[in-house]
Parts: sequence; structure tokens; C-alpha cells
Amino acid sequence: MKVSVLQENLARGLTKVSRAVSPRSTLPVLGNILVATDDGRLRLSGTNLELGITCWIGAKIEDEGATTVPARTFVDLVNTLPTETVEMELTTRTQTLNVRSGTFNNNIKCIDAQEFPPMPPKELEEGIELNLADLREMISQVTFAASSDDARPVLTGVLVEILGGEMTLAAADGFRLSVRKAQLSNGPDRSVKAIIPARALSELARIAGDDEDTIQMILPSDRSQAIFRGRDFELVSQLIDGAFPDYQGIIPTSHSSRTVLPTAGFLHACKAADIFARESAHSARLNIIPGDDQGPGTVEVTATAAETGSNEITVDATIEGEPIEIAFNVRFLVEVLSVVESSSVALETSGPASPGVIKPVGRDDFLHVVMPMHLGR
Repeated sequence: MKVSVLQENLARGLTKVSRAVSPRSTLPVLGNILVATDDGRLRLSGTNLELGITCWIGAKIEDEGATTVPARTFVDLVNTLPTETVEMELTTRTQTLNVRSGTFNNNIKCIDAQEFPPMPPKELEEGIELNLADLREMISQVTFAASSDDARPVLTGVLVEILGGEMTLAAADGFRLSVRKAQLSNGPDRSVKAIIPARALSELARIAGDDEDTIQMILPSDRSQAIFRGRDFELVSQLIDGAFPDYQGIIPTSHSSRTVLPTAGFLHACKAADIFARESAHSARLNIIPGDDQGPGTVEVTATAAETGSNEITVDATIEGEPIEIAFNVRFLVEVLSVVESSSVALETSGPASPGVIKPVGRDDFLHVVMPMHLGR
């Protein structure tokens, strides 16, 4: 193999694929990045057997070939090279990759590409076309609600359902639930249901280039994988086995109080409350007081810390229904309000012991359910 590539393109590609490399593995090749020529471009791939990321970058190919290079060494080295052309030449007999740029001349010991796990073939069944901008927003609005505890693997994933022309993403961790829906311009003939690791979707949103308008999602019927393909990248993730909880049964169907607040004002109040709520499991109290002839309704957001002190912030709101006092994990409120795109948000409640439902005003494609905390006195 003998190739030439721009340093900035190589560094950008390595940054993407290195996120899938296993830092600790009994298989040494999983700590490496596959570097291979592929139809006039340079292909970079990293995998930990559960997540695989590939990207293609433009290169001048003089001799075809492939090898796997230690990821940490290669990434750190390329980031120190001057922003010029990088020349790479592989000595197949010794599996040594010579990397040159300007006055830099380096030799890296590699592992034969034959030992690298095979990636999915290009010839797979037709994928589902997804708008990348919409998918990114959907991912941001659900993945934060997935669990980070491997004790219940299905809750570390995101349920993906496609029925007719509608796609739904749902994630829950036992204390909250996020559900986001979107219409597909060209939905599949069959229904789709799969649990994809939340981390894989977060990586997808991160690595997909801004110049991509659409990507393909492929769920092969003969393998437990989800494959996302763009023009210059591919992400492969193992699916999570198991049954996702019946999230529809978690969503309240009625409420006794509906409070509409400015999203930014509510978010700032919750961020301030969390400063004092850290010592008390992030618990903050919301005192919802309907308005009268004298003025608008208000929501008092309060938090108390035995060591630090306390705070109280009042946010004007439009309130329908009865007054209510309820406590939530304010960090959960901060996370959901940070991904709400509308200028106003509605909080629907039925009592201090019932879940609260947060919805963006003017949109019916997103909702978030959050369980209340004990009020305490």
C-alpha cells in the first residue's frame, strides 16, 4: 500500500473512527484502526465488536493494500503532523507503516488486516431513507433519557418503531421517558421494531457530516444489526435483545393542571435551582400558582441545601387548573428543557405523586414524562 492524503482529512477521519476502538480488549487487533484502499479512496474503520465506524476520505492511491494501525499511536501522531500532505507506505513483509510529512518520518508496527473483523458487505437490502437534520434532532431529544446502568440492557437502548409513514424513537430509564415521532417521506412496506444502543445513535449524530442531507438505515433481516450509511461514513451497531417496556402505558392520559412557561426562563430557573439541589439528590420543588385578576400565574422553583443555602426563582406562567406543589429531579428538567426547540413549554400534572408531562407548545411530535420525587417538609 502506498497512498498520499491531506493531514487535516486524515486527522478528521481518525477522530471519528477511533471512538469505536476498544481501549481494553483481549484481541490486540481491536485496539487498531483498519487503513485500506477502497475504490480510489482511503477507508478507515474501528470497531469494538458492538459498535463499528467507517469513514472514507479522498486520497491519491499509488498502490492498493490494507493494514491495521495501533489507534492511539496513529491518532496522536497524525495530530502532531504539519498540515501538509501525509505519505504512507506499507512494508507488507514486516507489517510496518512508514508515515512521512515534511521533516517527520515515522515507522509504526501494524497487525495484518486479515485479522480485523469483517464489516458488513455493501450489497445489502434496500435501506430506509432518513432526513439527517430531523434524525439528529430526534436523537438529541431521546438518548439522554436512556439508562446508563447495564443491569437492564434494554433501557440502555432506544426503541425504534416504524409503522406506515411514521417513525418513533423512545427511551426510558425507569424515572423518565422521552418519545419523539416524525413522518417519513418514503416509509418501508414492512413494520420495523428494534432496540439500538443509545451510545450508537449519539455517535451517529456526532459523526454524520453536515454536507449529508439524507442517510440510509438498514436493518438486515438475517443479522442482529443496525447499519447507517451516508456518502462518506458508515456506522454499524449490534441491536439489544429483549422486550422494551410498554411505554404507552406510562404516559398519563389526563391532567388536572396545565402550566405554560417560556422555555428559556424555566430552563434558567432549573439550572439555578440545581446549584442548591445537588446535596439533596437534585430535588427541587415547583409551586404552581394560578393567576387571578391581579396578575398572571407563577411557578416558584425552589431548592434547599443544608450546607449551601437555598434559592427561589419565580417564573410567570399561564396556568389552567388547580394549584399544585410537586418536586422533581431538577437535573432531569434541565436536560429535557435543553432539547426543547419551541419558545414555550407545557407542564401537565395531576398531583404531587403523579408523573409530570412536558410538551413543546405548538408541536405534537415530542413528549417527556418525568416521575415526581418525595416532597419532604
